[in-house]
Amino acid sequence: MSNKVLNNKNIVISAAAEGIGWSIAKKCLDNGAKVFVSDKNKDAINIIKNQKKYKKNLYTKVLDANNYREVEKYFLFIKHHIKKIDGLINNVGIAGPTSKIENIKINDWRETIDTNINSHFYFTKFATSLLKKKSGGSIINVSSTAGLYGFPYRSPYAATKWAIIGITKTLAMEMGKHNIRVNAICPGSVEGNRMKRVIRAKSKISGLSYKSIKKDLESMVSLNSFVSKEDISNMAFFLLTDEAKKISGQIMTVDGNTEKMN
Repeated sequence: MSNKVLNNKNIVISAAAEGIGWSIAKKCLDNGAKVFVSDKNKDAINIIKNQKKYKKNLYTKVLDANNYREVEKYFLFIKHHIKKIDGLINNVGIAGPTSKIENIKINDWRETIDTNINSHFYFTKFATSLLKKKSGGSIINVSSTAGLYGFPYRSPYAATKWAIIGITKTLAMEMGKHNIRVNAICPGSVEGNRMKRVIRAKSKISGLSYKSIKKDLESMVSLNSFVSKEDISNMAFFLLTDEAKKISGQIMTVDGNTEKMN
């Protein structure tokens, strides 16, 4: 592929001021796309919007993706700048609580459901009219291998990630007549601060050491290592391009081949 395969493409990415989202955004920007990034982390937004390299094609907004009114208003902002969307990446998600089901607080359960499922619905609902104005487009929902295998002590998280796969399969059927492709990416354990927090939480509830839990998680993978955020952004980039024009309704695992879940 050439270095500018996303020239004249408009991409909207939620929760993209850092981590996987920002890695995807940079990949799109480096390949010629105009990218709309939102995030509730104001400090992270301020950091990326001041990067001169991307200033021309990067649009940023501080946004609470759990608030549908804010999301609706955000898409009015987007419509002020562009007339169509070529790609939507639903990346919003939190780890949720790590606990036995009987100890999970009701509010923690609700927050995980609201953040990891409802935000995807809000973004997709309000993006649809802009996606349909283009003769083809790509929606990418970020799920997880927890949505394929489950994840002990992470029932709210696993529930949401299974739901995202159901949404993806359904929307692929619904959107196909508009030549809009819908796929999900299921990352495995992604190296970084978020995974460190998950391991610490599991260590606290299980009584096992951080090192032993990390080693155990790595042993569940054929390649014996965590994936990187760049591994995820490479897959997202591929699904946005014409190289993937016949790929829809698929669950793309990027995990080094998970063999088991403990």
